[in-house]
Amino acid sequence: MEFKSKIKTIEWTGSCSRMVDQTLIPYEYKMVDIKSSKEMFDAIRDMIVRGAPAIGIAGAHGVVLAAMEIAKKTQDKSVFLNELKKHAEYLKSARPTAVNLMWAVDKQYELAKNSENSISGIVDELKENGIKLENEDIEINKKIGDYGAELVKQGATILTHCNAGALATVGYGTALGVVRSAYAKDNTIQVFADETRPRLQGARITTFELVTDGIPVTLITDGMSGYFMKKGMIDMVVVGADRIAANGDTANKIGTYNLAIAAKYHNVPFYIAAPLSTIDTSINTGDEIPIEERGHEEVTHVNGKRICAEGVKVINPGFDVTPNELISGIITEKGVLYPDYKESIKQAFSS
Repeated sequence: MEFKSKIKTIEWTGSCSRMVDQTLIPYEYKMVDIKSSKEMFDAIRDMIVRGAPAIGIAGAHGVVLAAMEIAKKTQDKSVFLNELKKHAEYLKSARPTAVNLMWAVDKQYELAKNSENSISGIVDELKENGIKLENEDIEINKKIGDYGAELVKQGATILTHCNAGALATVGYGTALGVVRSAYAKDNTIQVFADETRPRLQGARITTFELVTDGIPVTLITDGMSGYFMKKGMIDMVVVGADRIAANGDTANKIGTYNLAIAAKYHNVPFYIAAPLSTIDTSINTGDEIPIEERGHEEVTHVNGKRICAEGVKVINPGFDVTPNELISGIITEKGVLYPDYKESIKQAFSS
């Protein structure tokens, strides 16, 4: 049985990109239309759209919007490509850690650069490719889900962190894709969701998704994971990724590293679920992954209200890096990769 999620995060509508405004969840489920490349930059930076695969599709749509804008100003192909390159670099700067953004934007720019079409033909090609990437994302996530489901024992409780679900992708999910595929085979599985401070994507978004799809979920605070592992209540951890180095070191939402350490100590398998497009083979280790430093108000305020003393110092990295030796396996659309990750990643790209 195939599990059907009710959620579609982002899609090209013909003239603009339509997406769920994730800053409003769980209070409101609202679609917004993004009609310019500047609006797309803001939507990515301000996390109206979030999750590495969804950000990638947003970036692809952003290139289309930029191309449409530039086409109104010039029919000179070299000027068009020059301007498109500038817009592409600008879009990529919106969220520096998520490599899917760079991957999708570069794919779109290369398509435009290598096209022999007229400018209007290039714009059409970019639209078609954006839609193709959307559809491929769902299929890739279903494959990840099916490979991951094979690792889930009957009646298991899966702990996840942040949101790597339908709302982090186009419509199925990476870590939650594993959950959805496993639940389709065995409806006795359960999920524990970390709240994921400071932006609370686990509490706000993961629980919303799972409740919407009727999958049992228990919300816990970030600091409780070790306690429940010690009590034998967690069978496995499955999280997403924003960038994976060539050696398997993985950047994911801040707090993932803590989870991996706790899982290793308690002999709980710890898996990453991510498409191959999240693997950045141009960097050797996680030390080379740029870590986004986000605004201090994410830590000092909750729902617009200050929760700490004025003048306190704040450091707010959006991500941390889990070293490969803490990772039991990386679940991809080509199957589950195991150590030695350098070798298994190389094989996955060549197969």
